[in-house]
Amino acid sequence: MNSPRFSVLLVATLSIAALAGCSKSDEEAAPGSEAEAEQPSRVKQGANGEVVVVLDADTQKIMGLQTATLAAAKLSAEIKCYGRVVDPTMLSAAVAESISARASVDASQKELERLKSLAAQDNASVRALESAEATAKRDTAQAASARAHLLAATGKAIADRADLPAFVQSLASGESALVRMDLPAGKDLQSDPAGARIVALGDGQNPIEAKFLGQTASVDPQTQNQGFLFLVEANSGRLSPGVAVTGYLSVTGESQAGVIVPRAAVIRHAGATYVYLETDGTNFVRRAISLGQPLESGWFVAAGVKAGDQVVVTGAQTVFSEELNSSGFMSGGRD
Repeated sequence: MNSPRFSVLLVATLSIAALAGCSKSDEEAAPGSEAEAEQPSRVKQGANGEVVVVLDADTQKIMGLQTATLAAAKLSAEIKCYGRVVDPTMLSAAVAESISARASVDASQKELERLKSLAAQDNASVRALESAEATAKRDTAQAASARAHLLAATGKAIADRADLPAFVQSLASGESALVRMDLPAGKDLQSDPAGARIVALGDGQNPIEAKFLGQTASVDPQTQNQGFLFLVEANSGRLSPGVAVTGYLSVTGESQAGVIVPRAAVIRHAGATYVYLETDGTNFVRRAISLGQPLESGWFVAAGVKAGDQVVVTGAQTVFSEELNSSGFMSGGRD
């Protein structure tokens, strides 16, 4: 008689137990979900739509992040030119020809003076005197021709150097380097440049100071513009003859204001350049910049950042990787 009742009680008991088990399972799952929700993302959206990478002090220490304060800088007015390192071989030949010709002139003139003195004492024949005069004239003409070749090869600024033989020897040995820079098409200078910074092709991080020597004897056959000669007195960069170079000629004009960005701070991606700015100790924002002229201590940058900004100089690539792995950056349309 009691069997149906017992069955009903059994089903009810099992149902309550099942509901209690589900409730317990839900309660056990809840803390895990809540823990996951409590872990903040390291990448967030800034007030102006920029992507911000948030790194606390401990994380920065683990990453080894270091920052530096950008310093204000002023860059003298410059013109960007292209050129090459002059091969001293032809220069050496022209100098040797000129020196030899001058030596012949000196010798023939001394001989002519000697014979004139002897002829005045009737101790030299007219024929010998005439021969000496012809030799002196020939040597003088050859010296003038050698001088013309030297001017065509070097220009007046070099041809007139008192230390010309030693100068050429320095170029031949690689201790110094002679660089020719030609103005771009359509450019013109009202006065000679004060100097230049030379950068070898593929070595933009190491600009070399160069001393202005003078104008070239000929214009560039392609641009038809004037060229200039510069001397790298201490050829620490070991510029070789024929090497293509970029030059920044110091010219008269208003200086440009900007900052110097350390090379270690620059991130390159998809043809663009960036730095990371630290905004409040834990927030890092990627800022696009346009690199200007290379300097010994970094890059001159005229816009995008300002003096006093804090940029990441050690670990910038690590911060970029953190941002790159976020969905926010990947959906931004880059790469």
